Amino acid sequence: MSSLLALSACFLRTAAAADIVRATLKNGLRVVIVRNTLAPVVTTQVNYLVGAKESPPGFPGMAHAQEHMMFRGSPGLSAAQLSNLIAALGGEFNADTQQTVTQYFFTVPADALDVALHIEAVRMRDVLDTEKLWKQERGAIEQEVAQDLSDPQYIFYTRLLEAMFAGTPYAHDALGTRPSFQRTTGAMLKKFHKTWYGPNNAILIIVGDVDPNRTLAKVRRLFEAIPRRPVPPRPAVQLPPPKPATITLDTDLPYGLDVVAYRLPGYGSPDFAAGQVLADVLDSRRGNLYALVPEGKALFAGFNASALPKAAFGYAMAAFPHGGDGSALVTMMKDIIADYVKNGVPEGLVEAAKHHEVADAEFQKNSVAGMAAAWSQALAVEGRNSPEDDIEAIKKVTPADVNRVAREYLVNDTAVEAVLTARPSGQPVESKGSRGKESFAPQETKRVALPSWAKKAMAPPALPALSVKPTVTVLPNGLRLIVQPETISPTISVFGQVKNNPYLQAPKGQEGVADVLAGLFSYGTATLNRLAFQEALDEIAANESAGTSFSLQVLAERFERGAQLLADHLLHPALPEDAFKIVRKETISTVAGQLQSPAYLSNRALRTALYPKDDPALREATPDTVASLTLEHVQDYYNKVFRPDLTTIVVIGQVTPEQARGIIEKYFGGWKSQGPKPETDLPPVPLSKRSATAVPDASRVQSEVTLAETVGLTRSHPDYYALQVGNHVLTGAFYATRLYRDLRERSGLVYSVEAWLRAGKTRSLYQVSYACDPPNVSKARALVERNLHQMQTTPVTAAELRQAKTLLLRQIPLSRSSTDNLAG
Repeated sequence: MSSLLALSACFLRTAAAADIVRATLKNGLRVVIVRNTLAPVVTTQVNYLVGAKESPPGFPGMAHAQEHMMFRGSPGLSAAQLSNLIAALGGEFNADTQQTVTQYFFTVPADALDVALHIEAVRMRDVLDTEKLWKQERGAIEQEVAQDLSDPQYIFYTRLLEAMFAGTPYAHDALGTRPSFQRTTGAMLKKFHKTWYGPNNAILIIVGDVDPNRTLAKVRRLFEAIPRRPVPPRPAVQLPPPKPATITLDTDLPYGLDVVAYRLPGYGSPDFAAGQVLADVLDSRRGNLYALVPEGKALFAGFNASALPKAAFGYAMAAFPHGGDGSALVTMMKDIIADYVKNGVPEGLVEAAKHHEVADAEFQKNSVAGMAAAWSQALAVEGRNSPEDDIEAIKKVTPADVNRVAREYLVNDTAVEAVLTARPSGQPVESKGSRGKESFAPQETKRVALPSWAKKAMAPPALPALSVKPTVTVLPNGLRLIVQPETISPTISVFGQVKNNPYLQAPKGQEGVADVLAGLFSYGTATLNRLAFQEALDEIAANESAGTSFSLQVLAERFERGAQLLADHLLHPALPEDAFKIVRKETISTVAGQLQSPAYLSNRALRTALYPKDDPALREATPDTVASLTLEHVQDYYNKVFRPDLTTIVVIGQVTPEQARGIIEKYFGGWKSQGPKPETDLPPVPLSKRSATAVPDASRVQSEVTLAETVGLTRSHPDYYALQVGNHVLTGAFYATRLYRDLRERSGLVYSVEAWLRAGKTRSLYQVSYACDPPNVSKARALVERNLHQMQTTPVTAAELRQAKTLLLRQIPLSRSSTDNLAG
């Protein structure tokens, strides 16, 4: 294992030496440019070293509010111009406010880098932040607050922060509150930008298919003239000693959740790396926390951690059935932690955790945006020199270090305990579906002229070159193999799918058999039990999952062993009798909770309204159908569903098509199908009829709305592409598209609104989703329906048509920006 650690670190250093350029401009802006040729795309991330911690007293969320206002325009670049540019660049953008940093992301075709950099330079120099614009945006950000306050897990997170870090700036997250936003003014936001958004308080990360030196020259030309600004002292963080606390909450989840939380060392501590390894050890599938699941004591269990500069917090977490005893599970988790503190953690798990951290650093290269995020995390959030600093620190961690940190920090007497109890909210009821006629958005929108530097972006892009040229073969047993060589990292990723449909393939009265089978895959293979199989994966630092969807991430030199383990898992799952009894019991509990959860009831009501009463998609598992299952039922279902002639495997990475075929055929070639191919495509359905249903959810302060209908075309219909283009006139590029302009930019009714065409082989669905305050449901719906009617009766403008086509064409190269996206 130590040799693999050294080899992976060597790969990291080699890549860094050849493809990384750094500079600090005269105004203090730090710049890092990393060449990554996975796809003809580039990601820019501007990190401003200001976050929730710097929000003024009494105004939590000001950093978050300024993040929103960065999309409301700057001198020389209005919100409308910015939105049109975002659409022209492909629409992949976002922003994020954390405790200590605010980040702005663009992922664009490589030939559009100039435009993305221009946008960020304009926004760094100044921002409008007028009172009028803030009043418009305030409605949207208040809907984001309502959205998060409708999530019991978010409520728990905020209460956990308060308990862990009371009296410090860390006690509040970045979201903010409605009262604080009502008191905030445009002038306050303008001052906040002027204070904190200077180039000397920012780090620019650029990752992608670029020439680093030429790119640096562009950065100097666009950013170096922006004046530096004095940065005020930052709020001090004086952490009090940890104190015990208890949190109790009701939740709309289909299960209860128990948490035991501890303070851990933060980024600035020399023990941070040991704390990371400790968290990984506690979360191991070979660890005692996860063992609660196969022992039948928890539905799932693990350990998570989140870090800040002065401190981190980690929490053991386990789920219990609806109506179960949460307090008993809390005691079990505390006993497990106490045993690790007393007797030490297994040395093998420490080495496995280190091994995985090093391999994961290589896997990060398989995503352009992911690699940019890793550099931003290292430099802007953690204050490192590069992501490799964390890897070097982790390599030096010893079992003694991990045990010392465990003894110091995992103190049950000062732990914060939480129990989230699942509570039903009632059954769906028929709604009159008010069609409020109020509408305050203009009937037509005006196109805007762009700055001279941006006009090139609006030109229709050329058809993207086919840089991806996979080799496709079909093995003698019918298995379809697709291989795409990539050399960006010394890794190989495998993605697979067995075409299946439980609605059609589960025998009558055995609904839920697919869920039980899925749960049994975690128990190893016929030759390697659960722990031995996980240990074999740890030995090669592989990430693997098996089921009707399966995957493998592994270092290239260990590809054959990884493929062997994946094949053994998929073709020869253990399916032990004792495990079957546990999984069946857990599935009964899970299904019972799901049948009472608002999320399930909402989805069920939607499907019932969309499809005929005897449609296979309306079949559902119940506690009784799951209780009736036998191990023989599960084995029979596995034998009928898992077959090579319905399986596709995609291999992407540092491998030739010949090598990949040789290894896949070696371990999957003996797999044989039994009987004729089953039917896996649902039958066509008639057009749905108008209806409305309301589902109570006591946990939500905001209404979540879904408008859906079946549509009379399928994926092969000639009108499919016309409908997709039309849908991208409505949504897909923020304020440059109609629904976002009407429902968010102008009215502030929603935080987000999305529309999808889910076109299948035999049936299709069109859906619009949004969330808003309950009194505004009908107002927002009226705007959606008016937009849909306008699309049906009035031709779109030439500019909108060109924009939608450009957006879709630009998204083609962007879809290749990670191996996950490449696999589809």
